[in-house]
This record gives sequence, structure tokens and C-alpha cells, in this order.
Amino acid sequence: MADSQDSLGDSAVLSSLTIGAHMTVVLRLTPLSVGSVVFISFALTSHAQSQSQGPAPTPVASSGSAHVIAPAPALGPGPLSDAMALYRKGDFDSAIQKYRDVLQSDPKAAGAYAGLTRVYLKRKDVQEASDTISKALRVADDPTLHVALGEVYFRQGKIHDAEVEWAKVINSGRPDARAYLGLARVRWALSMYKTGQTMIEKAHTLDPSDPEIRTPWSAKLSRAERLKFLEDYLASENNEDAETRAAMQHYLEYLKARAKDPRGACHLASKTTTTETPMVRLLVDANHLRGYGLTVEVNGHKTKLMLDTGASGILINRSLAERAGVTRLADLGIGGIGDKGATNGHRALASSLKVGDLEFQNCPIEVLEKRSVVGEDGLIGADVFSSFLVDIDFPNEKLRLKELPKRPDEVAATVNLRTDEADSENDEPPAKDAAATQSVKDATATRSGPRDRYIAPEMTGYTQVLRFGHFLLVPTKIANVPGKLFMLDTGAFSSHITPAAAREITRLYGDDNTTVKGISGSVKDVFRADKAVLQFGHLRQENQDMVAFDLTHLSDDVGTEISGTLGFTTLRFLDIKIDYRDGLVDFSYDPTRWGR
Repeated sequence: MADSQDSLGDSAVLSSLTIGAHMTVVLRLTPLSVGSVVFISFALTSHAQSQSQGPAPTPVASSGSAHVIAPAPALGPGPLSDAMALYRKGDFDSAIQKYRDVLQSDPKAAGAYAGLTRVYLKRKDVQEASDTISKALRVADDPTLHVALGEVYFRQGKIHDAEVEWAKVINSGRPDARAYLGLARVRWALSMYKTGQTMIEKAHTLDPSDPEIRTPWSAKLSRAERLKFLEDYLASENNEDAETRAAMQHYLEYLKARAKDPRGACHLASKTTTTETPMVRLLVDANHLRGYGLTVEVNGHKTKLMLDTGASGILINRSLAERAGVTRLADLGIGGIGDKGATNGHRALASSLKVGDLEFQNCPIEVLEKRSVVGEDGLIGADVFSSFLVDIDFPNEKLRLKELPKRPDEVAATVNLRTDEADSENDEPPAKDAAATQSVKDATATRSGPRDRYIAPEMTGYTQVLRFGHFLLVPTKIANVPGKLFMLDTGAFSSHITPAAAREITRLYGDDNTTVKGISGSVKDVFRADKAVLQFGHLRQENQDMVAFDLTHLSDDVGTEISGTLGFTTLRFLDIKIDYRDGLVDFSYDPTRWGR
């Protein structure tokens, strides 16, 4: 075991440890010291929010065509059908009452219990959903209940357990649409996009009327078809909340604006396909780092943007947008941690973006209607470089972008800048099932269609991560409790843990001297975890007095439980290589670098 001491005053202890295959995570915190109060700032774009144990391969029904899948018979008229209709149009209270009425007359009605569980999940009451399905399984053992149990497990971050439930139902010979939907979500998180597409096609064949199936299925549509899909979806009755509907409406306006723009998709304009560029120190004061940024030229205007694996795309402040003369496209609500709701912003188009030796043209960006973004001109999410192998070398203060390993049957890879997922010609599906809070990717835009994860020979030692959109969730063991998901977040100053996760392993106490602030205001309840030992990748770190606060809103947006973040004071000792395409991350720690 080896440890190290931060040479700039921030301390962390890292030691080597092999703990098997893992995953990766993301968010953005940035502290500013004001007397004895530490301000931790967040910036989360509303459309980008969209995590779990390392799932073992689980047997699932073959993706071949050995038999024809027959659509399940539609529910006939009756109370269950009425309850489902109420659920799908967002009348949750009436749906709950209908399902309870069914259970009054038939206490073992599996369909009513499953429907009730889904209503509670949609209302973001995970505990009530868990209690409901647990009660149901005590009185009945029905495949419908096991599918609903899988949905609860998935939201709780128990991805492997969810996969097992769904696979058992399918392998029993029961073609359940929601089970196939669940398996598609697991496969997408594992970067198994081709297999995920097969699963969602099976789900859609079985129940094309289920909006929670139709929405992710629509990711295969062209931009014009997605535009029509969103128009129809918003015009019809649905069960999305007001925030989600607003985000969908803004995204629809953006798609319309892009459809009218003649300049085409964001693309690489320079001849070189690799680069190495210095990372710029971002300081709290003369002696303390708070993170690293990149020098980026926006329409010829040079600026520093914080490099943030917790962000998606490029977000800049209003004054930089005005100086650079970016083209406004559509309004956007940008929200984050805090209680004041979303902040006004808009999507825009930059004619030119330069990073190192690379130049990209016609790239969408986001603009916050404020003078600063977490104290800087803006943020650049590492996912914008997802067409490359991204090497964030903190010890040497370098960012390197290299070509990804070619798949065995691949002639040449397309290199572009992923500043917006709607511009992507990658083969990844949406991070979230509801197309609402982030742009829908065109999963079939590549010439060969969606592809499954490829692990090149030189990457066999990388950590396998779960990916939800730009979020990389690292399976992390806290003390002796395995299976938690922590976000990999270079924009977060320090690592932190949620109160629920902390209570499983240590004492938790209130902290009135720490203020957590974000774009949406302050966090009301902040705590400290007495001691937390984190194990992720092949590393182990001891943490004393770890900041703890709730991440339920983010977990709800992503769709699975996030138990904390791996922040800058931990990550700055590492050379981190990220393969977004295949969901792989390498954490390299050299103790001799730090005098150990």
C-alpha cells in the first residue's frame, strides 16, 4: 500500500488495491473559501441529467429469430385498464385509488401491485415503490411482479439484481415487454448498444403503445422523425412533470432551429486527429487549486473553460457568448443543486471551436444568462471528446486526445466534437428513457448501425463503467459495503457522499459551517460523514469528515441511485484515460510521483 500528500495543501490518501471490474461517475462542485464557510458550487444543465454494481453477464433470451414474439394481448376494459390510462395521462392520485380498489376485491392481483409500484416510481417515491412490491411478493409470485421488482432495483442502483429479475422472466418463456425494456436499459448502460437495440425492438413489438417503451425506441429515428415524434408526444396526454415537459419543449424548439440551419453538423475541420494541450490551473487563491481548465477559442475569442467530466457539452457565460457572436437557437432552462429552480439560458451555435491543434466547426453550445459559470467563463465536458481516447493527465497537467482503437472490422473511425448529442452520428442511445431532459441520440446514424462494446487488447486492464449519457458511474465500495455508484467528476473540488450511503457505514452529523450552493441556490441540509473508506477501480482512499448531502434529484433524473462523487482532490493524483465509446476508464496512480 502507498499513499500521497497533495503538494498544494489539499490532502488525500491513495493506495493500490485490486477490487475487480468497475464503473465510473460525474457532477460538478467547485469550492470558494469565504472565512470559515466553504461554498461548493454546481452547474447541471437540465437536459443532460440522465449507475450501479458491476453487472455480471446474465443469460438472456437469444437475440436471434428462433421464434416469433407475439404481442401481449391488450388489457380489456376494466379497472386495471382504467388505472393504467389514468397513470399514462399523469393522474397519479386517481390511478393509485383505482389500483387500491382492485386490491380490495382481489388482494393477490399482481397487475394492480405492479401498476401501483410504477406509479410510485414515476412520482419519485422510491421507498413506497419498494414497500409495495415487497408486500406484493409476500402474497403472490407472479412474473409481472418480478418485472416490477427489477424496475425498483434499477432505480435503487442494483443494476445486476434488476438484470437477473428481467432475464429470469424472459428465460422462463414469458415475452414481457417491460422486461425487454429493462434489459435494453442495462445493455445501454454497459455500452452494449447493438444488443440494447435488439431488446428495445422486442419490447416495442410486444407493446408499441407503452410510452415508456416508445420514447427510447424513438432514438433510432432521424432528426426530422424525432421532431415529429416530440410534437405528437407533447400534444398528447402524458405523465411527464412540468419541468420535464418544459425541457422537451425547449429541445423541440432547438431541433426546429437546427433543421433550418444550412451549416450542417459539428465536424472536425483540421487535418490532425490527435492533440496534446496543457491544462490551465484554476485557483481559489495563490496557493490552492480548485480544478483545471482548457484554453478554448470560441469563434476566435480565447478563454479558459473548466474541464469537467461531470458536465455535458460546452456551457459558457453570457458575456463570452456576446463577445464571440454565437448564433442563438432556442431557449433552455439550466438547473442544478439548490432550491430556486432552473436559471435562464439558451442553446447557440459556434462557427468555430479550437482546442489544442484541433478545430471544429458548426458546433452547438449552451449559454447561461449570467456573468459567470461557477466562477469561470464556462465549462467544457470531457464527453465532447468522446470520439477520442481522452487522457486527463493531472500529474503532468496535460490533456491528450488520441484515436480510439479500431474494432477488428472497422476501416476508419469518424472523429468529431460531441458538443450536443443530437448532432451525434455515434451509435449510443439516450441516457434517459424519457426523451425529455436530454437530447435523443440517433442510434442508427452510423453506417453499420449500433455496435456493442469493444475491449481492445491494450485496454483489458481498464475499469468497465456504466454510462448514462455523459455520466460515468464508478462502482465503489464504501467500507465493507459494495455496489455503490459514485460519479467521476473532475469539476467537483472534493469527493462527497450522500447521507443515505454514509449512514450505512459511519456516524453522520450536521454541519452548519459548510454551505453548498449551486446554480439553483443553496442546499438546505449539509452533513459530515465521520469516516469513509472508498475503494474504486484498483484504488483505495480514506476520507475523514467527508461532506454529505442529498442527490435524490440527480438520481431521479438519471434513473438510478448515485451515492456520491469522486472529486478533484482525489482524482488530481491520477492519470485518467476515458474511452466513452466502450464505457472504459483507466485510473493510473504512480506513488513515486508524490514521493511515496
